[in-house]
Amino acid sequence: MEPILELRNLSCVYSQGTPFEHQALSDVSLSIYPGEYVGMIGHTGSGKSTLIQHLNGLLKPTSGQILLHGKDIWESKESVREAKFHVGLVFQYPEYQLFEETVYKDIAFGPTNMKLSKEDIDRRVHEAAHFVGLKEQHLDKSPFELSGGQKRRVAIAGVIAMEPEVLILDEPTAGLDPAGRDAILANIRDYHQSKGSTIILVSHSMEEVARSVERIVVVNDGKIPLDGTPHDIFSHSQELRSMGLGIPQVTQVFQRLRELGLPIQDDCVYTMDEARDVLLALAEKRGRSAC
Repeated sequence: MEPILELRNLSCVYSQGTPFEHQALSDVSLSIYPGEYVGMIGHTGSGKSTLIQHLNGLLKPTSGQILLHGKDIWESKESVREAKFHVGLVFQYPEYQLFEETVYKDIAFGPTNMKLSKEDIDRRVHEAAHFVGLKEQHLDKSPFELSGGQKRRVAIAGVIAMEPEVLILDEPTAGLDPAGRDAILANIRDYHQSKGSTIILVSHSMEEVARSVERIVVVNDGKIPLDGTPHDIFSHSQELRSMGLGIPQVTQVFQRLRELGLPIQDDCVYTMDEARDVLLALAEKRGRSAC
């Protein structure tokens, strides 16, 4: 399978040639494939925000290439513009970017700039609102009348309405209560399953990433030291800690249980569902032994 997005030897230097020069990314290569649900983790200042802003042409690399369907997005002004429609980016706290009179107009802003027909714009607005859990009565309201969680949904819907092939979400649950976080993640999961779009979820929450994605990319000091399945990544607990990252709490608990002698075979339990299955299997095994 050919990658939908590919970074080739990407480097980014801020304020190059000045006393404030800073190497944000260094020779990064990465392939993202159609339909993937990828998590991206890294401590503050690791370079992950800089990385994702290169993926749709918001930032131009100092060196290297960003390929969309094998074509360098910086090949021309038109290809950069097209990349922004094919690769949608939802910033952290996107509700601060709402500005239209109504929720409908805010969601319709991107599709309108794509010069689509009114019928297509209307379809996209209603579909996007449905995916993020907004109801019909919300569309005629001012976005500033809504709750914080609802504003977040409007902002995400505005990007979804452009029907990007790749949807990047930078800390989409930041600042929300547990119920709000779970609802947003469920909306994203439903969207991914229904549309088959590629999702890149940037998060500080190891639990959030562990239960959502199928692949994790770790960013540290402007490089990608680890890239693999959640099982692969969370098995490198010491390496993650050395980068200022943690592992899911349930993983820590099961690692400690193994240290205490509990006969747990799986070396990396990282979701509550896995924990339940392991404990039930262990209880069943002990029950048979007792008989």
